[in-house]
Amino acid sequence: MNTEISFEFFPPQTTEGVAKLRAARARLAAVGPAFFSVTYGAGGSTRDRTFDIIMEIAAEGHAAAPHLSCIGSTREGIRKILHDYRDHGIRRLVALRGDLPSGMADAGEFRHANELVEFIRQETGDTFRIEVAAYPEWHPQAKTPREDLLNFKRKVAAGANSAITQFFYNADAYAHFVAEARALDVDIPIVPGVMPIGSFSKLARFADSSGAEIPRWMRRKFESFGDDPDSIRAFGLDVVTELCQRLIELGAPGLHFYTLNQSTLPLEIVRRLGLARVAA
Repeated sequence: MNTEISFEFFPPQTTEGVAKLRAARARLAAVGPAFFSVTYGAGGSTRDRTFDIIMEIAAEGHAAAPHLSCIGSTREGIRKILHDYRDHGIRRLVALRGDLPSGMADAGEFRHANELVEFIRQETGDTFRIEVAAYPEWHPQAKTPREDLLNFKRKVAAGANSAITQFFYNADAYAHFVAEARALDVDIPIVPGVMPIGSFSKLARFADSSGAEIPRWMRRKFESFGDDPDSIRAFGLDVVTELCQRLIELGAPGLHFYTLNQSTLPLEIVRRLGLARVAA
């Protein structure tokens, strides 16, 4: 089976960050990803920077997928963004509910991601391939796993083409989530989101804020390395490569790497997996 790979970036805040991202993107492009995605800050706080990076990626000849979140937004605002992307030839979106920025009280005209997906379809038909989020370890705000699954099904029923998951380190959680989604007649591709590990302290912060679990055995092992970055990096590469291999064996249709605008670790994992598509 052909396992597609894709990479996610965030919009840099500085000129230096933009230059570093360009260099990282050039290295990642060499392995032939299906697309690059670019995140969208809470309440649309990075809207212009997201648009600029997406335009750069498209101008370089790569498929680009901007994130679009709806909390704190109006229908007219979302409509304008959709038309801007459509008019510039963008044909893929990652549609998310998103979070309100700190201090913002107005949630806007949308409450849930399925409403955004439905609106995109109403406004633009089948212009865009729409990716939505999935949570193998359940969304941290969901009251029950069943509630989260039904929320996911609503996004698919609204018109989503495929899903990208939150990062995780337990392959069984992914397999269980996919099986339960299929039992609800959800048949779209569900692509695992993969977080390479370069810093355990940074990973722990991400996990704590997102509800993702770091298995105890992994935590203990990382903690045993103290401040030894080489050991942390080597162990992280082994763990994530093994996870990806297991996900491929489970039938994952692709792997979506959360790069944090870095290329070294995701490139090494892709090469270890034999998924690089470098031209001869």
